[in-house]
Amino acid sequence: MPDNPTPANEFLSQVTSIIERNMANEQFGVSELADAMNMSRSNLLRKVKKDSKLSVSQLINQVRLNRAMEMLRTSSLNVSEVSHQVGFNSTSYFIKCFREYYGYPPGEVGKHPETEILPVHNVSKTKKLWIPVLAGGVVVVLALLFIYRGSKFSTYEVELEKSIAVLPFKNESNDSTNVYLINGLMESTLLNLQKIQDLRVISRTSSEKYRNSAKSIPEMAKELNVRYFVEGSGQKIGDQILLNIQLIEASTDRHLWSNQYKREAKDIFQLQQEIARSIAEEIRAIITTDEKQRIAKKPTENIVAYDLYLKGKNFQLLGGEVNDLKAIEYFKQAIEEDNEFAVAYAETAIAYYYLDFYRAEKKYSEEINQYADKAFLYDSKLGGSLVAKALSYMTKREYESAVPYLEKALEYNPNSVEVIGFLSDFYSIYNPNTGKYLEYALKGVQLDVASLDSTTASYTYLRLGNALIQNGFVEESLVYIDKSLAYNPLNPFAKYVRAFIMFATSKDPKLTRDLLIEEYKKDTTRFDILQDIGKVSYYMRDYKGAYQYYKRFLQIRESQQMDIYRHENLTIAYVLAEVGFQEESDVLVKDYKAFIDEDKSLYKNLGLSAYYTYIGNQNEAIQHMQLFSKEDNVQYWIILFLEEDPLMVTIKDNTEFKKYLNITKSKFWKSHEALKTTLGDKGLLVTH
Repeated sequence: MPDNPTPANEFLSQVTSIIERNMANEQFGVSELADAMNMSRSNLLRKVKKDSKLSVSQLINQVRLNRAMEMLRTSSLNVSEVSHQVGFNSTSYFIKCFREYYGYPPGEVGKHPETEILPVHNVSKTKKLWIPVLAGGVVVVLALLFIYRGSKFSTYEVELEKSIAVLPFKNESNDSTNVYLINGLMESTLLNLQKIQDLRVISRTSSEKYRNSAKSIPEMAKELNVRYFVEGSGQKIGDQILLNIQLIEASTDRHLWSNQYKREAKDIFQLQQEIARSIAEEIRAIITTDEKQRIAKKPTENIVAYDLYLKGKNFQLLGGEVNDLKAIEYFKQAIEEDNEFAVAYAETAIAYYYLDFYRAEKKYSEEINQYADKAFLYDSKLGGSLVAKALSYMTKREYESAVPYLEKALEYNPNSVEVIGFLSDFYSIYNPNTGKYLEYALKGVQLDVASLDSTTASYTYLRLGNALIQNGFVEESLVYIDKSLAYNPLNPFAKYVRAFIMFATSKDPKLTRDLLIEEYKKDTTRFDILQDIGKVSYYMRDYKGAYQYYKRFLQIRESQQMDIYRHENLTIAYVLAEVGFQEESDVLVKDYKAFIDEDKSLYKNLGLSAYYTYIGNQNEAIQHMQLFSKEDNVQYWIILFLEEDPLMVTIKDNTEFKKYLNITKSKFWKSHEALKTTLGDKGLLVTH
């Protein structure tokens, strides 16, 4: 007897049967299937996704295309006739979907060996499955091609069903001073849609690229990999706002919905909410009760304050110190009109943060803290308030305290590239966690697929390439670092990371040092590169060479009174001792111990193990290595360099030390493999 079918198979068999009974009805979609199954739309979406790993629309199309293949092989019907019988009234669209699904057009079925019709309930176990990309887009950014030492490429396809981009709205007024208002309406539409978890909303920077573009909607769809576009145009005449909004299906350039709004300026918040709800309803996105409340909440009751805020926001989005200062002026005026205006407080704090970002001596720490506290006081559930509060902690270097605020901000704004970027950097720089770093870097690329300019795109790919190498994906990281350089050949940080990727590839420290020296010659203010040239020389046992670079680095650090790279002081101390500067070496060793004792990162015990190895206390060194072996998400550089470290030469062959080092290595590679599955489950990549 055959095995009893699993509940998932029974459910999908029932779903498939209903789809087949309505095969010829082109209008039979998600809502109709939900009604036929006596289920709510949301429950149907969740259960189909859980059991088949497909969206409902993809499932319906797959059943139709499977039947089409069967009919083309077993009947005398031509392509057009089959197209209509399986629910495609457009033969050209049917041919397009068929080609994407099977890899060749329906007219060539007879030229290909008979292909197994894949049952939908086996989707998650199928070794090879062509899923139709319903909107005609291609995966242009996040399709990671993982090359595992001779294994085949694996592919990833971004879910297109509810992906959307909001194009820059056009100002139809002859009065250019109204541009800020039209831009503000575009921004509010985008932000409201970003609050909906069921949507994938492309970032503003990606959409902004097309403000003056002559490209067609299908061309933009290919670049952005979205199914829908929102277009808008409007003007302000006196106290009246006139706004035209259209929702467009990307692949066909077909207008699905449009509306013309005529509202008084005082009704702008109602207008913003209505636009977001209408778009979401049209593409059948699920909006939770909490999301509805967040979309419906007015930022202020004072329309004058909001108008000033929009003027400030328009400057803030332009970026740069001059524009940030102008933005702050308007935000403060808005706060004078409404002293409980949380959004204005939050954006003021964020603008101050960016003004301070590249300063060695922070100038606006107090302002960031004050305005963030006010924002959080007046609206603790506002995404901007949460980001501002996180930034105030980051300014004070209380990085752990920032995390809950960033994670809550992402929960409230799941499509926010800004929040994802902060989280990515947090897990890269401030509290290293390689798995989370890669996850957020991938999410950022997914939502920011066509950045405003080549420089932004270059740094987006740099972040992804850096995250990949930290997780041991060497060849893949090189692909994205090179992509970063293709967008901006002068990106100095990309070439910096690439030098170390080349070491992971070639194991040639001299090549890495030569590449770093080449970059340093281009900009001799780069003390980060200077420090790393010294470190690579140290790994080469060229202590005299290392000293020359470390000497310059220490001079810069002292003259500029910078509290940086203290975690490298033990390495520098080793070099100084080797070339005869024992007194200076002892000072650095003492400072290193003070630093590592206060370290709260997962590398604390590794740092202590190195310290005790240096002073000759192997028992303590082994104990701390044992503790370090319990940590997860260590960087690939630890696996790559630790055994080559001159500091560890006296202990690396110790049986106990080797045991714990091997545990760390084993955990890293298990994590590396598990990461592929984890990210796949989260829809970020799929490996086969």
